[in-house]
Amino acid sequence: MEYAALKHIHMTFVALTFLSFSTRAFWMLTESAMLQKKWVKIAPHIIDTLLLVSALAMAVQIGLTGWIAAKVAGLIAYILLGTIALKRGKTKQTRIFALLGAYAVFFYIAGVAVTKNPWLF
Repeated sequence: MEYAALKHIHMTFVALTFLSFSTRAFWMLTESAMLQKKWVKIAPHIIDTLLLVSALAMAVQIGLTGWIAAKVAGLIAYILLGTIALKRGKTKQTRIFALLGAYAVFFYIAGVAVTKNPWLF
């Protein structure tokens, strides 16, 4: 597949994963029963899998670089913080701090993608 097409697919799934995470975060903060719906538990995994597949396909085309490695490290941090924020945090305060951290890491990853520099400058 052409790199430009993969990039557009990837960016679409970036937007979807951000929207999905933000929606679930809102539901967590408001203690909504929506978090218990089966589709809410399944859809993010599908979105994130397609996001990862598109990222891997692009990485294969351009090769592993320092900025891609930084994005992978950021992704691991984002997943861990997101899990604490949405599920594993024992108190609401812990979940909020993890949520803010997850957003910071998400924007770091996006910044690295735009600048192609792990230091963002």
